[in-house]
Amino acid sequence: MIELRAVERHFAGPRPRVVLRDVHLHVAAGEMVAIRGESGSGKSTLLNIIAGLERPDGGTVTVAGVALPALDDDALTRFRRLQVGFVFQAFHVLPYLNVGDNVALPLTLQGVHGDASRDRVLAMLASVGLADRMASPTRELSGGELQRVAIARALVHRPAIVLADEPTGNLDPDSAAEIITLLRERMAAEGACGVLVTHSDDAARRADRVFTLRAGTLAPQEGTQR
Repeated sequence: MIELRAVERHFAGPRPRVVLRDVHLHVAAGEMVAIRGESGSGKSTLLNIIAGLERPDGGTVTVAGVALPALDDDALTRFRRLQVGFVFQAFHVLPYLNVGDNVALPLTLQGVHGDASRDRVLAMLASVGLADRMASPTRELSGGELQRVAIARALVHRPAIVLADEPTGNLDPDSAAEIITLLRERMAAEGACGVLVTHSDDAARRADRVFTLRAGTLAPQEGTQR
């Protein structure tokens, strides 16, 4: 599902630096890998390249069979709408929309409306334990519930890949464990693969493989490479 070969990313400016250097990564369908590294090590840049939000300065990026650097900006936008789901640390739910409308956003962007959208939103909310909160204002939800909404929104359009950037960073340990378990379960049910950026030891242990990003280089954590 995800294949990066010799990916490079350089930042120019008064103090130019290499953010990613000869990065190789392969993620199979149904697999979740965790990326670890210090703040500023390039983890978010790597996610952005996989999502087509940033273009690499070298190497190849193939996601769901599509060579992303070959696409123009409009094609990349369409690709993300169809194939990518995002889960963020800060949830990024829209406060002026209720729970159901937040989850429906990816479907709305694809032109799916009416009963078709409502049925998929209801099913996804039920799968994350929020079947009774569809009409609730998001301000009434706890942090753990907001992250469940974010997971439902990330998967409602059945993307090929899910990219999660510190999805448990704002949660207490018990809620964090529940969210990672739920994310894995829902990804498996929807047939998606995932890349998880995390500082959490517990979250990393739940991944199939763990990589460390250091000095621009991605390396498998000992004992996790298959």
